[in-house]
Amino acid sequence: MLTSTFAVDETPQNPAWTILDNQDQWQSFSQLVGNDPEKVLVQSSLLLEGLHCAACSGIIEHGLQSLPGIVSARVSMSKKRAVVIWSPSLTMPSTILNAIHKLGYSASPASHNENQLNATTKNRDSFWRWMVAGFCMMQVMMYASPSYFSKSGDIESDISHLLNWASWLLSLPVILFSSRTFFSNAWRDLRLKQISMDLPVALGIGITFIVSSAATFEPNSWWGHTVYFDSLTMFVFFLLSARLIEVKLHSKTLGALESLVSRIPENTERQNLDGSYQRILNSQLKVGDIVRVHLGEAFPADGELVLGNTSVDESLLTGEATPINKQLYDSVIAGSYNLGATVSIELKSLGEATQYGQIVKLINQAAIEKPRLSQLADRIARPFLFFVILSAGLAASLLWGVDRGRALMTAAAVLIVTCPCALSLATPAAMLASASAFVKRGILIRRLQAIEGIAGVDYVIFDKTGTLTEHHIQIKAITHKEGLTEGSALALAAALAQHSQHPISRAIFNTHGQDSSLVLEAIEEVVGSGISANLKPTSTQTTHYLGLVSGRLKLGSAKFCGIAPSGELSQQVFLSDAHGWLATFSLQEATKPHAAQTIKQLQTMGLNIELLSGDLLHTVQSLCLEIGITKFAAACNPQDKLLRLNALKLQGKKVLMVGDGLNDGPILASANVSIAMGKGVPLTLAHADYIFLNGDISQIPHLISHAQKTMQVIKQNIAWAIIYNLVSIPLAFTGVLSAWLAGLGMALSSLIVVANALRLTQFSSPLVGTNLSAKKAD
Repeated sequence: MLTSTFAVDETPQNPAWTILDNQDQWQSFSQLVGNDPEKVLVQSSLLLEGLHCAACSGIIEHGLQSLPGIVSARVSMSKKRAVVIWSPSLTMPSTILNAIHKLGYSASPASHNENQLNATTKNRDSFWRWMVAGFCMMQVMMYASPSYFSKSGDIESDISHLLNWASWLLSLPVILFSSRTFFSNAWRDLRLKQISMDLPVALGIGITFIVSSAATFEPNSWWGHTVYFDSLTMFVFFLLSARLIEVKLHSKTLGALESLVSRIPENTERQNLDGSYQRILNSQLKVGDIVRVHLGEAFPADGELVLGNTSVDESLLTGEATPINKQLYDSVIAGSYNLGATVSIELKSLGEATQYGQIVKLINQAAIEKPRLSQLADRIARPFLFFVILSAGLAASLLWGVDRGRALMTAAAVLIVTCPCALSLATPAAMLASASAFVKRGILIRRLQAIEGIAGVDYVIFDKTGTLTEHHIQIKAITHKEGLTEGSALALAAALAQHSQHPISRAIFNTHGQDSSLVLEAIEEVVGSGISANLKPTSTQTTHYLGLVSGRLKLGSAKFCGIAPSGELSQQVFLSDAHGWLATFSLQEATKPHAAQTIKQLQTMGLNIELLSGDLLHTVQSLCLEIGITKFAAACNPQDKLLRLNALKLQGKKVLMVGDGLNDGPILASANVSIAMGKGVPLTLAHADYIFLNGDISQIPHLISHAQKTMQVIKQNIAWAIIYNLVSIPLAFTGVLSAWLAGLGMALSSLIVVANALRLTQFSSPLVGTNLSAKKAD
């Protein structure tokens, strides 16, 4: 395989790039990585132009990794983005950008606004090249049409020759303008002794034009008298059409990802010292600034409402479709949309410190990662292109002695028809489309390979707290002394509980639902035991309750209240007075909505379910009976959970671990694939492949089903790419496939792959009623 080598200082650097060597500049598209203070490393995101196939990705990765100071370089052809980790002591951004330029590609810092501007300019240029190719193709087809419907000798040679000259003139704009990128990229490949998809394309276009031009200039020479300008212009038009449509389809597959990444406005109105507002760039904002956000605008940073009330749309950030009302001093998050009225907020965090910044960082990291199947396609791409060029040469040599013009056109058809792009796009197009669908449902994915992982799971382990249950406690039952009612017992307990911050006290107070009108005095709290106080007779209602109780009120444990334990296994808290027991409050963690339905759906899909919890046996057993789990283990420490996970993996099980994302870090990292269900868990601490921003457990069956559908689409795409090349190359080699038909086939092959992936942008329903093991066997 040919590779490129070059010296760092051969080519003069663009003076504009040296500005980026200033730390204040490169920090806008970079961040520090690693924990070693002695070895500072920086990770930078770059936008790339000129990539057309998997070979291009490999060229840039290899070229950058050969530079001193570059730790790693990863390139995503689908996102046209590179992530480079480098050492500031050995290299600088200007050197990296210069190296990419020397490889024949363009790069710029990954600023979204700059990316949008570059994309608009690039799309406009592509559109004009396509328009010119289309116009010239129609005219050439018009001049070539008489030869389609007439017999040999029906058209006089002078007229035929004139039509050929007209076709030649109309083909010049196609060659010089519409095909310019193909030739420039091919020249780059030859100069650097490397290969990409544009090299065989340019060779095919060049051979077709040369053969046709020779037949036009000297129709009686050994080249023959047949011209192929119609095939040439059609091929270029089809290829440019395919690339334009591919860009549109690809933008749809990445719709939610791009929408999320582009949510932050470029500028915002900031309050001046005199109270007036001035619109400034977001890069000038600081923590503590007061900014004004109008109806329909996105919040530029995390902050707190200091003026006005509104409702906000957090759907793409949390998966919550319902607008959320925000009152004065409520928090708002960057990237959410203001749906109510103009409000002012005080900024609390900016950039990557915001939840939005963490989400975007995870999305970009996932998009740049190459799944296993994509890496395999990249390794195949360049050797395949060499095989294509050799096949074209062989086809030409076999026919050279028969018909030299036909020999060259057969070589051109072989060069044109081949398309490793379809194979290279098969995996990333499908997986990025699915990642986009996940984002719409409030699901983030850390690595694309996890899609293949979760599609093949056959065993699911759940944690309990924060996963199947909410973090808060709820009252399951209230028993009380004769003479009290359930409401009066709850009112007395809530009067005490409102003076404590203990989770159980907050649960009792929240169940009561309002501030108590009872006035207490001599309030004392014993940490870990309970709280006591006296009723103060200051109102008619308090006097009423004084008739129901006697002396000092206590709320807490049985020991604290001087009551004999009841013997019940459930968690309880007691209310007592000077004469003894008044009421008992039985507690439980609130089970998440749809937990039982989710477990049933997973079991119906053929998955084995197990619950591993650190809680006591009676608590775990009660939950399992409620939601339908038959296999469980209680009082498990993290090591016990790891041992169970490893035992299942040794049995050949593909295990999905579902935890809260924070406390279950070791087992989440060890599982084949993992989900963090902890709503509000810091994204940087969630050690999982998937993060459910809204903690909605009912999404799990949908996620697994969609991942299985994704793998089906990937297999379909790979099968199509392989079958297409296996069929088309022999047809072109034997001369059955003409150049224009070869161009159409090449154009359609990539379009079919991307269009098939487009089906994954909508979330799948779970495969209820389908046995998963049987499905895998199929």
